[in-house]
Amino acid sequence: MALKEVARRRAPAAVPIVAAAIAAAGAVYAGGGADATALPGLRVAGPVTTWGLPIARVLADVSAAATLGLLLAAVCLAPVDRERTGRERRSSLSAAGFHATRLASLAAAGWLVAVAALAVFTVSDLLAAPAADVVRGRAAVSFLLDLVQGRAMLVSAAAAAVIAVVARLAFAVRTVVPLAAVAVVGLAAPAFAGHAASSGNHQLAVSSLVLHSVAAAAWLGGLTALLLLRLRGAADRHRAVRRFSVLATWCLPIVVAAGSMNALTRLQHPAELWSSPYGRLIAIKIGAVAVVVCLAAWHRRVSIPALAGGRPGAFRRIAVVEVAVLAAAFGLAVALSRTPPPAAGSGEETLAQSLLGFPMPGPVSVGRLLTQWLVEPLALTVALAAVGAYAAGWWRLRRRGVAWPAHRLVVWTAGWVVVVLATSSGLARYAPVLFSAHMAVHMALSMLAPILLVLGAPVSLALRALRPSRETTWPGPREWLTAALHSRPAALLGHPLVALAVYVGSLYGLYFTGLFELALRSHAAHLAMQAHFLAAGYLFFHTLIGVDPGRRPAPFPLRMVLLFAAMALHAIFGLAVQQSTTVLAADWYTALARPWGPSPLQDQRLGGGIAWSFGELPSAAVALVLLTQWWRTDQREARRVDRAIDRADAAGEDHALAAYNRQLADWAAEARRTDDATDEGATRR
Repeated sequence: MALKEVARRRAPAAVPIVAAAIAAAGAVYAGGGADATALPGLRVAGPVTTWGLPIARVLADVSAAATLGLLLAAVCLAPVDRERTGRERRSSLSAAGFHATRLASLAAAGWLVAVAALAVFTVSDLLAAPAADVVRGRAAVSFLLDLVQGRAMLVSAAAAAVIAVVARLAFAVRTVVPLAAVAVVGLAAPAFAGHAASSGNHQLAVSSLVLHSVAAAAWLGGLTALLLLRLRGAADRHRAVRRFSVLATWCLPIVVAAGSMNALTRLQHPAELWSSPYGRLIAIKIGAVAVVVCLAAWHRRVSIPALAGGRPGAFRRIAVVEVAVLAAAFGLAVALSRTPPPAAGSGEETLAQSLLGFPMPGPVSVGRLLTQWLVEPLALTVALAAVGAYAAGWWRLRRRGVAWPAHRLVVWTAGWVVVVLATSSGLARYAPVLFSAHMAVHMALSMLAPILLVLGAPVSLALRALRPSRETTWPGPREWLTAALHSRPAALLGHPLVALAVYVGSLYGLYFTGLFELALRSHAAHLAMQAHFLAAGYLFFHTLIGVDPGRRPAPFPLRMVLLFAAMALHAIFGLAVQQSTTVLAADWYTALARPWGPSPLQDQRLGGGIAWSFGELPSAAVALVLLTQWWRTDQREARRVDRAIDRADAAGEDHALAAYNRQLADWAAEARRTDDATDEGATRR
């Protein structure tokens, strides 16, 4: 009986691996990727590499998804133990969360081994050499260090190694949450080196692939973790399933929309969906996603109500089938990576087009800035989710009869509109071509958008709109948000001097080092740069004019000093760039060889002027808001003191301030009497 129970518990772990491997092998064979016949005069790596490479990729993808899902399950799908230690409440892993974290450590170890095998087979495939020769040589090391695809695998391997070690030692929730972020980085890294990175519009292709792969991994990994969790009682199982249902609801539209955008960048015509091997694999994958959607609907109508009634068998059976179909979709994705997409055309790609990922745009004009958009799916998705969540919170408060200023919704929405315009409009298309356009994007993301977002007070809205969890062992979004606000990293980053150092230091650290050119050449670094601009600006302006709860606010005089210091350092940076005789990222602009407009040095001086002058109007607006808040705070304090005095007088009690004022009056009267006596004595003499 015990053996049957062990087999029942371990079976869900094998389902995604087997299903994904079978789907990948079948799709690779059907697409012709298994043909190891050598052409005359050419070598082949052999059948071991032919079949080992897709199998290793399948194992890496499924293991990564399981790692992410188990880490999320330890925090979100399992209860936690809350205990008070000193001044703070610490959340420790429960028995179920502890077990999930240990399984995540094992899955990460499998992920690491699979990535190592994948690197060996990839080098074997590139060099057309047997895998055994690659293991004995140094080609794999050179591949990992010198090529983009190898560096992406190295990032994934490093993420897997960190999780495998740290998850084994984790006992607190605050340790598991950063590990989940590390897993996301390791999952997203391969998207920056593959078909997507070499496609005609790599910004749209890479960003959509990142969204698609991370959302699909969270879906597959979360469902697998749900089958492996050791939860006690039907109530806990039902609560975990309901929470996963929310996660899956968010993942579904991201998977569908991002996958559709990614497919559009590969297929030149809808007919290629059935006329090419690549298109047919995409069609089969679409069918697999449709089956998963039907199974999810079945869950909501049949299995979840049965689980609430104490009958978990129906949910387990449907969940195992859903895991198998999702894993098969992962296998199809691996087969897609081994299948060449349809040819984009016979036109020869220029060096500038290969660097930019799109053809060199024409001279700047208002019409091109308004019409030639370069959509960034990540920024667009975050903006839509942020505005939608804020609007939902505002509507929930309104239904409760709680007033929330409508202008905060307006400025919050306007802030994200600025983000979308800076990252997806024609301005984003010209940003890698013109330094001045890049500086305009920088100023919009680091100054204009953060000011609007801070004035929207999203944290205050969330704390009012989100309902507290009914059970302390099952914290919800409100409890997670509160814990984040009271964490040590939040206290450190919320310090005014730290916020100023991050905000201003990034200006000099980015442009006066090689990081700027790296951000131009690498899409991953480009996304990190834009996210840093927005986060650093939000952090700094929150310390100045933010109304959300957090670290104890700095005194208003200190805030004014910080604002003027930032303005001065910003102006110095702009003047330094404007007067420089050295072109920043000179190799990049030389390789682009832009045939129109000002020279790179003239354009750089224009960008320095933008950096020097752009901040005046936003800084003046911040100063006005700061002075208004200062005046209102003084008025509130005066009214509070007056009310306290009135209450003391009404109760016949002595108020401290009134007593102090009377003491001052007595001292003044005593001083006058002393002066009068002195004058009278002098007169008599």
